[in-house]
Amino acid sequence: MRLLLIGSMNGQIGAASKIALQKGGSVTLAETVDQALEMLRGGTGADLIMADVKLDIYSLIEQLDAERIRIPVVACGVAADARAAVKAIKAGAKEYIPLPPDAEFIGAVLAAFSMQTATVVYKDPSTEKVLQLAKQIAPSTASVLITGESGTGKEVFAKFIHANSKRAAAPFVAVNCAAIPENLLESELFGYEKGAFTGAVARHIGKFEEANGGTLLLDEISEMDIRLQAKLLRVLQERQIDRIGGKKPVDVDVRILATSNRDMRQEVLNKTFREDLYFRLNVVNLALPPLRDRKGDILPLAEYFVKKYSELNDLPVKPLAKKTQERLLAYDWRGNVRELENTMHRAVLMSTGNEISEDAVLLMPPMEQTAAESPAGTDTLVGRTVADVEKDLIISTLKHTLGNRTHAANILGISIRTLRNKLKQYMEEGIDVPPAPNDFG
Repeated sequence: MRLLLIGSMNGQIGAASKIALQKGGSVTLAETVDQALEMLRGGTGADLIMADVKLDIYSLIEQLDAERIRIPVVACGVAADARAAVKAIKAGAKEYIPLPPDAEFIGAVLAAFSMQTATVVYKDPSTEKVLQLAKQIAPSTASVLITGESGTGKEVFAKFIHANSKRAAAPFVAVNCAAIPENLLESELFGYEKGAFTGAVARHIGKFEEANGGTLLLDEISEMDIRLQAKLLRVLQERQIDRIGGKKPVDVDVRILATSNRDMRQEVLNKTFREDLYFRLNVVNLALPPLRDRKGDILPLAEYFVKKYSELNDLPVKPLAKKTQERLLAYDWRGNVRELENTMHRAVLMSTGNEISEDAVLLMPPMEQTAAESPAGTDTLVGRTVADVEKDLIISTLKHTLGNRTHAANILGISIRTLRNKLKQYMEEGIDVPPAPNDFG
């Protein structure tokens, strides 16, 4: 566990560092948010950030999100400052650690975040079969292509492979190829030198160098431009990258994992994905079945999410009513595990009794039912503008994901940047936009 500590923490930063080191973490210190961001941009990796609650936690998390730096943040402050704790959690901090630091509590936080990267919740034999293959190939250096529908848990399996590999102590870095604009993905992967282009005011270390010695996950690789695929193939062959504007290649030692929700062989036939790169990546294929084909996983996952979101919202963990269990098992889960997670999050918030009743579980109607409600299919759309229909679709999807922007963007098939721009436009027009999860009081 690589820990980045930011701020003075009321003079307790030394004690917090010592405890983290004793619990098996490696520690890097930064005095300010700007210094921490510069370190992260420069290739200093971290699995968890512990930040002084006196800092602007909201701006820190907002900047991390804007720069696609996916690191959870934990706030630290004096035990008596309850208002600051609440503010930090609302700003997006995952946890609040009171100071002076308690060794067992910090140890538990580190362990919890370590487990999040490697835990696969399952009971179905088909999932167990895939998991056994993942365990078998994890210690190797082979590239792995993880395929399956959106929301099946491809990134969870990627993290599991890394955690069970010989590179487990080294960085795990993920890049979502679908979420980053084509013209930015190259610099995101390979980095650039100062002056390489307008706006390049300093050297920027790319994801390959950030992951050096560890594992790089190329999420939704089928969305990568064919030109950039050629550069990626060269990296896999030569084990070297060229920074944009660089004068010499840089050696990298990175294991590549890739995911896709498409039929990659069909993509090759369509000439949208290079055949030679496909074979380079597809040394081992982990094909994740959809949730509807692994029904044994539904209830264990539902219970896991109930516990997770009950604790996150400081609510009692309630059992699933028998009727609720039957309803969950009968549903087809078109959005797979991601849809189940959103459904259980919502159920936790809406449940009023001693158990989670079926009334608290809101499910999307079956496709055939939706079609039956509109026999002519497009009749309800006639006379409406494309922008109006798009707005309704985006708002409805956001409500379905409880305001989670990332999940909504994945379901809609657009980048998180595009979604945010749309939402900003809607709010400026006075349209009521579902708040992000951190906005709920």
